Amino acid sequence: MTSWTPLSRRQIAARIAQDIPNGWYVNLGIGVPTLVADEVPKDREVVFHAENGILGIGPAPDEAEVDPWLINAGKQYVTLLPGGSYFHHSDSFAMIRGGHLDLCVLGAYQVAANGDIANWATSEHDTAPAVGGAMDLSVGAQRVWVAMNHVTKDGAPRLVERCGYPLTAPAAVDRVYTDLAVIDVTPQGLAVVEMVSGMTLDSLQAMTGAPLHLA
Repeated sequence: MTSWTPLSRRQIAARIAQDIPNGWYVNLGIGVPTLVADEVPKDREVVFHAENGILGIGPAPDEAEVDPWLINAGKQYVTLLPGGSYFHHSDSFAMIRGGHLDLCVLGAYQVAANGDIANWATSEHDTAPAVGGAMDLSVGAQRVWVAMNHVTKDGAPRLVERCGYPLTAPAAVDRVYTDLAVIDVTPQGLAVVEMVSGMTLDSLQAMTGAPLHLA
């Protein structure tokens, strides 16, 4: 019987939000990353960006507050904080490609020990039409953090020596937040910064497809 409890999706998002400094410009990917905007401490200003052309995204709206014209790149309803703005998506991608985002938080199917990320397709027969904006974000943002479960539903590791899925970008990931641990991608390999209560390095290693060491 295990002595540890994995984090929920909301808890992963909250843990990521803790580490985002005041004043950063941040893009959030689809899935768990979207929840990060709801978890930023009230005394901290983080400017959230969407690649379809928004700066200053706030928490998700209540059902009664939904504006059907205000959505993010994942087609989810969002709110706009005071001072927020809209602009053409070509200007949005100029921000991304110009290195003006401090951070991008993405979901992923796999992350390799060297920071390769695969987050858009699981095979050449996948239904996703193309890699999309994640490719630009992975190489354009100054930092890339990944939010994902540590293993698949079948128990296979998502942190691996080499990605088996089509890459989104090579050597792009700086840090990974899973439901079990916080792990940095370093020149010396995957460094464990933090583990859930009760988790041991040996137990975490057994669920990881690449060598780990303590940071």
